[in-house]
Amino acid sequence: MAYADNFLPAPGKVDIFRSVYNSASSPMCTSSSSHDARKKTMSPIVTGTSVLAIRFDGGVAIAADMLGSYGSLAKYTRLSRMTEVNPKTVVAASGDFADYQQISEYLERMMIQNDIEDDGHGYTPQSIFSFLRLLMYQKRSKFEPLWNTLVVGGYHNGSSFLGYVDKLGVAYEDNTIATGYGAYIARPLMTKALESNPNMTKAEAVKLLIDCLKVLFYRDARSHNRFEISIITEEGVTMESNMSFETNWEIAHLVKGYE
Repeated sequence: MAYADNFLPAPGKVDIFRSVYNSASSPMCTSSSSHDARKKTMSPIVTGTSVLAIRFDGGVAIAADMLGSYGSLAKYTRLSRMTEVNPKTVVAASGDFADYQQISEYLERMMIQNDIEDDGHGYTPQSIFSFLRLLMYQKRSKFEPLWNTLVVGGYHNGSSFLGYVDKLGVAYEDNTIATGYGAYIARPLMTKALESNPNMTKAEAVKLLIDCLKVLFYRDARSHNRFEISIITEEGVTMESNMSFETNWEIAHLVKGYE
């Protein structure tokens, strides 16, 4: 049997990159229908706001609220925007929720292919970060961007990893990362705290992220007090969802002059 379709591997072989890039549902597919501009996400409908992340002594902590905003309507209050890609890596996203689901599907397919190969090798946080950087840049170059900003956190070979990728393919690594409105309000707070306490513990990092989420809740109209946090350490990934913090609006009547 001749395998004319270039995304079908030869018998007994599995080509992860060709199967991911060239399959009909792949981000790299170049079928004629994929170039219809009317089908592209240029005006996101359901969106998520800030993702916050920080490296601490022994791992990485990532936090995000669970609100899915339908335009300006706070419609969905239990949407998770974090994906445990493998036991050492978590990817979180702000932006269009549908595009985030598509990215999660690409990553899930890669993990399934890797399990099928069963060759003793797996994807590190750095390799997943590199794949997402290339994916976002490639989609942007085809004028069909995935309308997301991604945070990749992980732990490998005794060190933690934290990276940022936006919808243009711009990527970098840092000790603190914040997307959305959090980049303007929360990240300065995280950077200051980390500078004053370079050897921050896991408990201190989690408390800092929750405090930053509270600040964003009072100042970002697209945020919510229900949130989730992922901790990535040498032991693996711990993810807690549907948590919430108490709110206090007693001083709200004092805010005047902005009508």
